[in-house]
Amino acid sequence: MNERLLAIDVGTQSVRAIVFDLNGDLCGSRQIALEPYFSTQPGWAEQDSTLYWKLIGQACQGLWEELDPHSISGMSLTTQRATMVCIGADNQPLRPAIVWMDKRQALNQAPIGGLWGLAFRALGLKSTIAQFQAEAPANWLLQHEPELWAKTQRYVLLSGYLNFQLTGQWQDSIGSQVGYLPFDYKQQRWAGAHDWKWQALPGIRPAQLPELVAPGAPMGGLCASAAEHLGLPSGLPVIASAADKACEVLGAGCVNPDQACLSFGTTATINTTVSKYVEVEKFIPPFPAAVPDSFNTEVQIYRGFWMVSWFKRQFADREQRIADERGIAAEALFDELLDSVPPGAMGLTLQPYWSPGVREPGPEAKGAIIGFGDVHTRAHVYRAILEGLAYGLREGAEKVARRSAKLRILRVAGGGSQSNGAMQLTADIFGMAAQRPHVYETSALGAAINTAVGQGLYADYPAAVSAMTRVKDVFEPQPDAVATYDALYRRVYQKMYARLQPLYQEIRDITGYPP
Repeated sequence: MNERLLAIDVGTQSVRAIVFDLNGDLCGSRQIALEPYFSTQPGWAEQDSTLYWKLIGQACQGLWEELDPHSISGMSLTTQRATMVCIGADNQPLRPAIVWMDKRQALNQAPIGGLWGLAFRALGLKSTIAQFQAEAPANWLLQHEPELWAKTQRYVLLSGYLNFQLTGQWQDSIGSQVGYLPFDYKQQRWAGAHDWKWQALPGIRPAQLPELVAPGAPMGGLCASAAEHLGLPSGLPVIASAADKACEVLGAGCVNPDQACLSFGTTATINTTVSKYVEVEKFIPPFPAAVPDSFNTEVQIYRGFWMVSWFKRQFADREQRIADERGIAAEALFDELLDSVPPGAMGLTLQPYWSPGVREPGPEAKGAIIGFGDVHTRAHVYRAILEGLAYGLREGAEKVARRSAKLRILRVAGGGSQSNGAMQLTADIFGMAAQRPHVYETSALGAAINTAVGQGLYADYPAAVSAMTRVKDVFEPQPDAVATYDALYRRVYQKMYARLQPLYQEIRDITGYPP
């Protein structure tokens, strides 16, 4: 079988066009950097929707300088989650996309009424639902740009807009539906007429939403204009995939409840794949997986590996200067910082709540670093950042295990997986082997697996995963480090939020931050 599969991966910071063969080996790729967003007001994050499509074309056209486009048997698309696009009657965007990092809020929303309202009050969920209403971009648009909203014929995720560009049909994958939308996560379809989400999102009409198709299902052929833009044959099969995190889990080969995919990405996450609807945190739904009729039990740390970028900007001038001289990324030198500090960072402990949550941590939460002494340096701070992220993800893994299955396999993806130091401390904090997949581009590989199964090149997902995913490196836990980390995790980290939470609330009351 010589078929090749094209995966388009539209992330927060870049657009990638990647080709795999049926062994899951990377045949060629093109990456084009993308400014994550522009901001015209504090807290806003927007991007020109058409820019994503333009860069997809450039990435694909660059690929054909080394590969034959006629060797591609099928393609699929995976994108960042929760980035919303308003479409007018001419099928063109009416305004810039509202990117998932946007912080604007629609204030003074009417509370949910009727039986739903009574139920939410009884369950103590009134503030959670109010937060959902405030953070929904559709509610802000209805409140602040009513004339534009009245012209919005389609309201879709970035994946829905780009899939339309590919096929000319308003379709999107079930596996991409992560955002403030009237989506029924349990049934994996648009919410029923009496679902509370329609009351919480009063401006959204069913006609604005795309048709949903399952991951791995055909979405049609590549339309003529898209074929010309991408440099591919018209009619090339386009197969539904899923959002980038869901594809990452699939591409890492984690398709069973006892296999966890830890992602050191912009948002750090830990995920397993389950066939039954399981709420790891009460009333917080699992997201649709890239495997049809399945769910990802995701626990996330919103700012995740973003904190490494923050550290780079604030403290890594030396590494940046050396990296510039060598023509490499500054992050490539950060393992030297890790190696200079013992496990546990000499007691420096970080709580990674740089962005607040909805329930636990609550909206008052803030980040914290405790344990400073005169021996501590920026290297200790860097190790504490990675250790704090791993502690937070271990806490998430334990929540998943209590609701599903004990973890047997831990695979690590995302940018941080390229650091041997980060891989080793992850193994030590979890007390189990940390496995690095054979390719870094696991999100794109997951999309390629959807394409392979959707085209019948493999009989099912277990067969495709077995053939196309494997482990490249294994980092075994070190007993002394495991003991240190386990004590810090149980006796320090797990107690930090409960003890600091009242102070976080005082900070919020006094300063008004976060709002």
